[in-house]
Amino acid sequence: MKKILMVCEAFEGGVFSYLVDLVNGLTDRYDIYIAYAVRPHTPQNVREYFNKNVYLIKMKNLTRTIQARKDILAFFEIRKIAKEVKPDIIHLHSSKAGALGRWAFSGRKTSVFYTPHGYSFLMKNHSAVKRFAYKMIETVSGRRHCTTISCGEGEHQETLKLTKRAICVENGINIIDLEKALDSVRRTSSDQFTVFTLGRICAQKNPTLFNKIAEKLPEVRFLWIGDGELRGELNAPNIEITGWMDRKDALSYSLSGDVFILTSLWEGAPISLLEAMFMMKPCVVSDVIGNHDIIHNGNNGYVCNEISDYVNAIGEVKSGNSTKLVDEAHKDILNKYNTKVMVEKYSAIYDKACENTGNFLPN
Repeated sequence: MKKILMVCEAFEGGVFSYLVDLVNGLTDRYDIYIAYAVRPHTPQNVREYFNKNVYLIKMKNLTRTIQARKDILAFFEIRKIAKEVKPDIIHLHSSKAGALGRWAFSGRKTSVFYTPHGYSFLMKNHSAVKRFAYKMIETVSGRRHCTTISCGEGEHQETLKLTKRAICVENGINIIDLEKALDSVRRTSSDQFTVFTLGRICAQKNPTLFNKIAEKLPEVRFLWIGDGELRGELNAPNIEITGWMDRKDALSYSLSGDVFILTSLWEGAPISLLEAMFMMKPCVVSDVIGNHDIIHNGNNGYVCNEISDYVNAIGEVKSGNSTKLVDEAHKDILNKYNTKVMVEKYSAIYDKACENTGNFLPN
């Protein structure tokens, strides 16, 4: 079988879930190697998530931040791994792996792909100077012989500003595994109408806005499933923080919720949102790339800009006016945002690349 080398620095959270589903869906067609870096929330038992015929290679020097010495070492480490694996395709995941990998490989003898999973220059917690630097790195790297595969339409449009060698494959969730997991959990009981979110309490997820919305609706229970460095921002008396928990307990809390909310400052293609749509939870999201690519206001959910938009949307759900939107969102998961569709699209891309080694161009 043909060999694919995946290189991933952001081996946690949504990117990790995405890779698990994608790779496990492809193992009957390709031999897959994953060169990865460890982050604080990388699962300790990563081997258990992947099929037995997936080869995992833990990298020593690939780091999240820019560190000249480490980055040089990671550059040569990636090249050494590729020399040993001899892949037919190299797929780079996240900004750091994308920057190093596009310069480590010419993309002419071996087809190279890059998926940003959310561009660093769009992350609003960085200073203007840092964001400019990140954009320059992406701009220069975009001239390399590599095809960028965006995981959402908004990210794809940003990619087209950097390179024309670009295609879009929407993120998807494994609905079969999710359905099995949901069948095995019980809802937690609560008499209160509950608005919930799931993930790390960090700048990206904008806990300050979440707190302000909770303050405007004191009669509503707000639930944050997860934990993080900015938990101090969530001080409204009607907010409950669960802390970190295993997936089974997180799903139990999610099932008990009445509205899923994302107040994010930026997103790639959030897995938590896709799962909430499958669970038929009304979704209320911020108007940013990643969110508004999936949720279309008044069609399959609510897209918000002001605090009053969030308050009004939650009020609509409480009034029982969201049934049609929930049904449409669920249909979108069944028809578009699922692993089966995603795997078939990637397989077609990889097959074409193998047929035209080093000269892959999107249609």
